[in-house]
Amino acid sequence: MQIVRAPDTLEKLAILARDSQFDLACACGTKDNQDHRRRSETGGAWLYPVTLPDGGHSVLLKTLLSNSCVNDCAYCPLRADRDLRRCTLDSDKLVRVFLDYYRRGEVMGLFLSSGVVGSADGTMQRINDVARILRRRERFGGYLHLKVIPGASAAAIEESVSLANTVSVNIETPGEQHFARVCPNKDYLRDVIGTLQRIHQLTGPGTGRRRVHQTTQFIVGAASETDHEIVRYSWGLYQRLNLQRVYFSAYQKGAGRPELPGERADIPGEQLLTREHRLYQVDWLLRKYGFRGDEIAFAGDGNLPLQIDPKENWARLHPEYYPVDLNRADRLQLLRVPGVGPQTVTRILQLRQRGGRIRRLEDIGRVGRVLGKARAYITF
Repeated sequence: MQIVRAPDTLEKLAILARDSQFDLACACGTKDNQDHRRRSETGGAWLYPVTLPDGGHSVLLKTLLSNSCVNDCAYCPLRADRDLRRCTLDSDKLVRVFLDYYRRGEVMGLFLSSGVVGSADGTMQRINDVARILRRRERFGGYLHLKVIPGASAAAIEESVSLANTVSVNIETPGEQHFARVCPNKDYLRDVIGTLQRIHQLTGPGTGRRRVHQTTQFIVGAASETDHEIVRYSWGLYQRLNLQRVYFSAYQKGAGRPELPGERADIPGEQLLTREHRLYQVDWLLRKYGFRGDEIAFAGDGNLPLQIDPKENWARLHPEYYPVDLNRADRLQLLRVPGVGPQTVTRILQLRQRGGRIRRLEDIGRVGRVLGKARAYITF
């Protein structure tokens, strides 16, 4: 006979925070970006560096409220048919643990999600309870990101919007056909698209509400979706639903069912992470560089080339656009130059406003590997 002791609050947090790491959006560390790597504290809590919807950076305590789930999503390592150690955090105890991290200055906010415990609305009540305690009893005025459970009622969604800085529901795949492969228990149009639309109605322009951001996320590589499909859907979400950010999470092979396309595909993990990175570069082109969704170039298989960044690829395919005169071009023209980003463009325009003439690339900054790409596409 084996006696299993019920975990205490910190042990539950360690389990649930560990399970929340499967959502890796915007947390891929690089050698040049050590400060923005996610890390696990000695207590097991995940301190999660994120790029916020407004472009800023922060460190959040990221956890699930529960890793129990009635859904059977084929890609999810926490799906109902798996034999896992399941637990649920008490709302008051989670609040106390979070505020302890917050008051020590280790985190700036809370990113709270959950498996579906019983029903979508029952789970949303638990999530909203935590947010309500923080806002109204503890007078917490910091950052809260709440995941909205697909299929939640309008009333539950509205309460989340009233409490959070950011709300999100994951779209997972581009389109109903791909979604049916990874989430057979959910209705794509009703539970996902309908929820996204409801959040837009509550947070969009003209609602008179305080600024609340809406974001979503695609799983990259779980189904047989192409980058072209993902970009087309992302562009549509930005245009029609006014989303602030679309995130991408590379599928982690070994987490899903054997029949899932992402499990059968012979694609190295590093290659899938590069694919995720290219999608983030496209996302910047759409949000910050003035590109349209139909301007992005894809390879014959519908995916982005992995060997070249999307803007440089566009430049090579449109030689008629270049060279761009750094002393005459407007902001949008300058943003089309490979190696030149928004901050560099601002610096160029400021130099010109002060009456200065740019005679060489070094006039606008240190010429490293990135800015050096511009040489082939500019004139003075």
